Amino acid sequence: MNKRNALLIIILYLLSIPVVFARGGKNDYELVWKENFRGNVIDTDKWSKIPRGKPDWKRYMSDHESLYEVRKGKLILHGTVNDGIAPNDTARYLTGGIYTKGKFSIRYGKLEVKAKLEAAQGAWPAIWMLPEKGEWPRSGEIDIMERLNHDDFVYQTVHTYYTHVLNEKQNPPHTAKAEIDSNGYNIYGVEILPDKIVFSVNGKATHTYPKINTDKEGQFPFGTPYYILIDMQIEGAWVGKANPKELPVRMMIDWVKVYEFVDL
Repeated sequence: MNKRNALLIIILYLLSIPVVFARGGKNDYELVWKENFRGNVIDTDKWSKIPRGKPDWKRYMSDHESLYEVRKGKLILHGTVNDGIAPNDTARYLTGGIYTKGKFSIRYGKLEVKAKLEAAQGAWPAIWMLPEKGEWPRSGEIDIMERLNHDDFVYQTVHTYYTHVLNEKQNPPHTAKAEIDSNGYNIYGVEILPDKIVFSVNGKATHTYPKINTDKEGQFPFGTPYYILIDMQIEGAWVGKANPKELPVRMMIDWVKVYEFVDL
């Protein structure tokens, strides 16, 4: 057998070997769900408006049409002073938010959201995830992005029974800050894996929360179906009081993409 034929046989053999990619690489994902906000209305097969509730982040949620725009391939969520916009609503501020609760959820995989955030005192835009079933905090929470006021960074956090009730916030660290382009669009991401949660900004990993060996309860409740929330919040115990003179404020969403593992 000459060298040329031998080389050809080796090449053919190598091509026949299945390629195994490291978990979390681009090639073991497939795009399973996306939202590009085409048309001029919110797709109600995918999203619902977040209703008002008792938690401070939900205190000013409203379904008023002026808080929601879909134009030029963007979703725009507004936060504003209620200066006669909804005369029958006694809330001082009004905010818009959407979620996929009961319509779409993720167990394991990757979520990315491209968004631009306007700043204002008391503004608290968030992109995050909650479980379809179970009570908070025992069933967990994944905060992909929270920005406060005029910060040039975002917080990326997990909340669990372990971190919130047992106060185990440093073993391992449950939150981190990540720098952003405060004047432009950024891509906020999270990977939900069986052994860790990996946060990212603009494709760069920024924080990892691993599953660890512990006899304490509720350290890693993830791996059940989680739905997506995107909301333009105003005020709250964490962010503080709003300055009405800096409102209205907007949150612009370009797209949302969800990838799942081929073999999970």
